Amino acid sequence: MRMSSAIVTGASSGIGAVYADRLAARGYDLILVARDTERLSDRANRIADRYGVATTPLPLDLSRDGDMDTLLGRIRRDQSIDLIVNSAGVGPHATVIASDDVSLDRMVFLNVNVLHTLTVAAAKAFAARGSGAIINLASVVALMPERFNGSYAAGKAFVVSLSQALDAELRPQGVRIQAVLPGFTRTEIFERAGVDTSAIPTEMMMDPGDMVDAALAGFDAGEVITIPSLENEALWAAFESARLQMSPYLSLNKPAARFAL
Repeated sequence: MRMSSAIVTGASSGIGAVYADRLAARGYDLILVARDTERLSDRANRIADRYGVATTPLPLDLSRDGDMDTLLGRIRRDQSIDLIVNSAGVGPHATVIASDDVSLDRMVFLNVNVLHTLTVAAAKAFAARGSGAIINLASVVALMPERFNGSYAAGKAFVVSLSQALDAELRPQGVRIQAVLPGFTRTEIFERAGVDTSAIPTEMMMDPGDMVDAALAGFDAGEVITIPSLENEALWAAFESARLQMSPYLSLNKPAARFAL
């Protein structure tokens, strides 16, 4: 029987670390990717000891071409891999106009370019085998960009759009894809961004374990878009219905009458 392996990026801490734990509990062997060699190795050893699965720490900086090539090669060659969780990414330190260009460019590259490259590589490898799944970490700010750093929100909207589009392309080929849209989640991303979490109402801050458990429940239920804190799923259905109702009117051979001079 072929053993299943999962790749988790950003696996040394936060949401990625929780995904690694939960997937190991489900029996997945793990390929764990992060920059911090010491923390990553410690995480891999603890998971292996607890669950008895094989763990392979890959200390990589995915912003570097050589390190990215290493991971892409693994995705393309390793036939045991049938799940990738794209959890690696960074948050903003300030508003767009208050941020320096280098930090904005790095954030967009990691949150968009890196995720896109890994998603496409996994999609092609899984489609060729007729099975596999991709989980992409987005954010609720994709749905309310006016309330957050615009570059970050736009990057997360890209993740949502990419995941929805690839679902339509990949599902007939036996490949699953899910975009997870967390709200505020208690991780180190706030400390790294210099954000004081005490200013965030406690009722808006979710524990990462609860968030990942809800996301995996949504995955098990076959959801393409999972919003862990959304109680009334009819609200998302209405949102999608409104979007789809516009589709017949988005590309016509004449401008709308309301624009006539």
